[in-house]
Amino acid sequence: MIDDGNTTETVASNDIVIDEALVRDLLRAQHPDLAELALWHAATGWDHQVWRLGEELVVRVPCFDASVPAVRNEQRWLPELAPRLPMPVPRPRRIGEPSARFPRPWTVTTWVPGEPADREPIAPGTGAPKALGAFLGALHAAPAPEDAPTRPGRGVPLAALPVDIDQLCTDLEAAGERATAVRALWDDALAAPAWEGERRWLHSDLHPANVVVRDGALAGIIDFGDVCAGDPATDLCAAWLLLPEGEAAPFFDAYGLADDATIRRARGWAVLRAAGLIAIGRAGDRGLPGGKPTWGPAGRAALERALAFG
Repeated sequence: MIDDGNTTETVASNDIVIDEALVRDLLRAQHPDLAELALWHAATGWDHQVWRLGEELVVRVPCFDASVPAVRNEQRWLPELAPRLPMPVPRPRRIGEPSARFPRPWTVTTWVPGEPADREPIAPGTGAPKALGAFLGALHAAPAPEDAPTRPGRGVPLAALPVDIDQLCTDLEAAGERATAVRALWDDALAAPAWEGERRWLHSDLHPANVVVRDGALAGIIDFGDVCAGDPATDLCAAWLLLPEGEAAPFFDAYGLADDATIRRARGWAVLRAAGLIAIGRAGDRGLPGGKPTWGPAGRAALERALAFG
């Protein structure tokens, strides 16, 4: 998350202007004991604006109607998951309900300090493999309950995804990436035995912008809007998306639960996520809406790490 100290930030989303006045009005109406704390804009992500509230809290305000399920997902499940996770994560402290002033739910959570890893990558030798392995080991340790949410594009068999590998390789080749090696890795991931265990809890969106770093070390995991249940390989792609070169193997040692087939599937997920980061980075380089220039270098580095593994 980026703390830019700007208290006058104004962004229109779905024809609703989200600014300091709106956020403070929401607090006064529903959580008046928090309404006079210092308030300033910290970041605008894909789905939310993030406003710092005092020294320890954050107000997460969804930008779009389509973001509401992610808000409810975090509000429902993070209070149950957070206590068992051995790393700082946002913990919901207050729930904001839709109102005439703002028609979507919103949340006050704890602040996880640090910079996103697309801006400050994890440094080698800082203990990140052990920290990330312990985090995912704890998250994946027990089967998810029957009412745990599902996501069509997360936690499912790779063969069930609508992936056009020919187009993906063409796009990667145009971006200067090694398309032939990518295809071989993808074919191997598809050939790996499918997950046959019970569904496990997944963060399901562990890319560099959703983790925070302090002094080069992994310091927290954020944005649980896509939390769901399924094949843990979906999350294990973080071994290459997040960790420096050479640290995937010690990560899997620390995680301790992954067999060879799961690691092969995880590399397939890593290819898809890295390709997405590269595409969004290229859009950012061209100044297109939704593009993020910092994602391109993160995606290219992740792809190279996944191709080099083994």
